[in-house]
Amino acid sequence: MKRHGKILLLLLVVVLIAALFLSPLREWLTLARLKESRETIQAAIAAQPLAAAAAFLLLYIVVTALSLPGAAILTLAAGALFGLWEGLLLASFASTIGASLAFLGARYLLRDWVAARFGARLGAIDEGIARDGIFYLLTLRLNPAIPFFLINLGMGMTRMRLVTFWVVSQIGMLAGTFVFVNAGTQIGRIESTSDILSGGLLGAFVLLSLFPLLAKFVVGMLRRRRIYKGWHKPKRFDRNLIVIGAGAGGLVTSLIGATVRAKVTLIEAGEMGGDCLNTGCVPSKALIASAKAAKSARDGSAYGIVTSGVRVDFRAVIERVHEAIRIIAPADSVERYTGLGVDVRKGRARIVDPWTVEIDGGERLTSRSIVIAAGGRPFVPDLPGLATSGYLTSDTMWEALRGRDHVPGRVVILGGGPIGTELAQAFVRLGSRVTQIDHGDRLLSKEDPEVSALIAARLRGEGVDIRTGCTALRVEDGMLVVACGGVEERVPFDELIVAVGRRARLRGYGLEELGIDVEARSIVDPWLETRFPNIYAVGDVTGTLQFTHLAAHHAWYAAVNALFGSVRRFKVDISVLPWVTYTDPEVAHVGHNEQSAREAGVAHEVHRYDLSHLDRAVAEGAREGFVKLLVQPGKDRILGATIVGASAGEILAEIVLAMRHGLGLNKILSTIHAYPTMAEANKYAAGEWKKTHKPEWALALAERWHRWRRG
Repeated sequence: MKRHGKILLLLLVVVLIAALFLSPLREWLTLARLKESRETIQAAIAAQPLAAAAAFLLLYIVVTALSLPGAAILTLAAGALFGLWEGLLLASFASTIGASLAFLGARYLLRDWVAARFGARLGAIDEGIARDGIFYLLTLRLNPAIPFFLINLGMGMTRMRLVTFWVVSQIGMLAGTFVFVNAGTQIGRIESTSDILSGGLLGAFVLLSLFPLLAKFVVGMLRRRRIYKGWHKPKRFDRNLIVIGAGAGGLVTSLIGATVRAKVTLIEAGEMGGDCLNTGCVPSKALIASAKAAKSARDGSAYGIVTSGVRVDFRAVIERVHEAIRIIAPADSVERYTGLGVDVRKGRARIVDPWTVEIDGGERLTSRSIVIAAGGRPFVPDLPGLATSGYLTSDTMWEALRGRDHVPGRVVILGGGPIGTELAQAFVRLGSRVTQIDHGDRLLSKEDPEVSALIAARLRGEGVDIRTGCTALRVEDGMLVVACGGVEERVPFDELIVAVGRRARLRGYGLEELGIDVEARSIVDPWLETRFPNIYAVGDVTGTLQFTHLAAHHAWYAAVNALFGSVRRFKVDISVLPWVTYTDPEVAHVGHNEQSAREAGVAHEVHRYDLSHLDRAVAEGAREGFVKLLVQPGKDRILGATIVGASAGEILAEIVLAMRHGLGLNKILSTIHAYPTMAEANKYAAGEWKKTHKPEWALALAERWHRWRRG
């Protein structure tokens, strides 16, 4: 229905334009004809002033709404025929009404088409309009060198509110309209419209158009003066950039700074590489790999391999974890980053004022900008008896388990998120008896329910005792006491692993003394600035999702904004953010899933392809899982994807690339995928979408064609 409405409106516009061009009215929209007929028209206006004003207003609105040439002549005519003030009133309101109609028409006819093809770019423009749209529009309206009809059509592509467009246009076009209407009162002296806008006057308008930007700059300067009131800014700085924390976010930030030849100091109190290298991503994935190998060895008969007596050397498993850390560590080392031009300092950093960082309570360095990349830490609930229970976290378990000959017999994992679920599967595969406890009604609560159910079924099938809807009460006598359905249960353990989430590591860096609220949900704005525009934060400390790749992504924005923000700064874009849970099968996710799309009220279609039909999955014995795509209704634009299966994180990469660069499912369908690969699943999922959108009318015509060809 909407499509038919657009076609009808487009036909109406075409008819109106054709009628105006074919009618005698076209000849009247010239300066010469206006000068010749001025007295005759003024006599008609004097006879019926209200009707004449209404007719003029309507004509002006139509010409402006259809973006036809002639608006300048009509503005002159307003002054020539109605005088300065009445002409100004008519031309000003008519031009704004017409511009608003052009704005609405462009939005109705073109925005969906533009969004389908340039969704990511249009989204970034919309964010800029939401933030500074008034300044942008006012700047454009005050500059007569920019055709007004282009402004009307261009703004129609954005999500600017109509009332904002109307008011700003009314104000912004007033000066230019006044000049033309006033010139119209002296029309006898004008030979062409170029006589009105002399070089000097045009230059004055261009300078006037810069006023909104200048006003914005002044407002920003006053805001900064208010923020920094009471602090003494150094006249000279030791560094361009100081980065606190050498995890993924800090390393990438300092590397970018050094690459563009800034003087950068990186300060780290612990191990280089941060949590990901030393206690998070690397050790956990090494453990998962060993656990998967143990499972494959036991399941050899499924592949025609006879196996017996599989034994896990737990000491060797943990040593392999530390070996993986040792191999990767040189890439994050002090020596490497020093060689790349970064001044690396080992010590505890504390910010003593907005430009000064103190190291270990001694040396102080000043810097124009500071980036906080201190990472996160496991959240430990305040449970009676927990502190003395010898519990482990993802930070402490790797050293605590080192040197043990045998896998822990009974492992209780508190938490049903990605970390807890990965560890539960890894330990049960290594031979532990695992109980996983979570207060929610299902594991992996951010994923769709069917994903949670599939992973839970796999873990239960491997021997994990999953207890959801249970609340931990206390730890006593080597047991975790929980309440499940109102009934207390005692769960014995040899090792208790707490994996209920992570928190930003913000305390102890002087932020509280600076007035930065470390308890806030987020301490940064969309440019990663804290309340002080020269102090930035990246990664876990921002209070957003805690992923290593997000911290590295943040780093580019923080480094560029910190070093070049006075020229241009960039708002963080995480609209296409992938994440992977490394269970077996893996769970990979980008954009919306069904759950988040419903919560956000995003219209979507769901198209699914099961891996049980994929040749490579059959050959590998990895048929469990699926590719599920969320697609904009009636379009091929991907809104999100969830992939469950072997190598799901690798398969997802193609979808992430397509979403980031606005490539639709038709592009994926037309791409040759090597056979047999798991990545073919993306093409087949796109094929499922295509089946539901096949052009039945074209196929019916094709059938008739083939019938005719057969004779």
